[in-house]
Amino acid sequence: MAEENSPNANAAGGSQAADQNKQQLQFAVQRIYVKDISFEAPNSPAVFQQPFKPKVSLDLNTSSRKVGDDLFEVVIKVTAQVKHSEEGTTSFLAEIEQAGLFRISGIEGAQLEHTLGAFCPNVLFPYARECVDNLVNRGGFPPLMLAPVNFEAIYAQKKKREAEQAQQQGEQTTQ
Repeated sequence: MAEENSPNANAAGGSQAADQNKQQLQFAVQRIYVKDISFEAPNSPAVFQQPFKPKVSLDLNTSSRKVGDDLFEVVIKVTAQVKHSEEGTTSFLAEIEQAGLFRISGIEGAQLEHTLGAFCPNVLFPYARECVDNLVNRGGFPPLMLAPVNFEAIYAQKKKREAEQAQQQGEQTTQ
């Protein structure tokens, strides 16, 4: 009986429960794949007959959905449009939807939302960068090396905007 009430026995029981929680948490990449891909060079071959002075615009979107028990699909959509900086004509437009299947268990609520909205896109983005660069090279243009993206910051900004909108709606309701 003395052993059961000793501090070491309680600590061992507490760490055993923590070990069980750690064992239940699972995060695994099941597959990474291209869901959709598009490249357009609407002004070729004329675009190749002038000096290349690019003006790049980049659009990023992420989405996620549950596709099975503990299985989630996360998609990053990258749209890169490059125009001639002086003439404004489109040199090329590259679009890719880079996707991944992730097995996630033992994570729920806000933590799951954060994992799907920030962590998973961070895993997928290097693949999307490589694919965009490859598309652009195959289109006959110089490499387009996209800068790394901080999906943690993007997710934090999104949550802040959502909180502000909810607060504004709450104020409008009370008036």
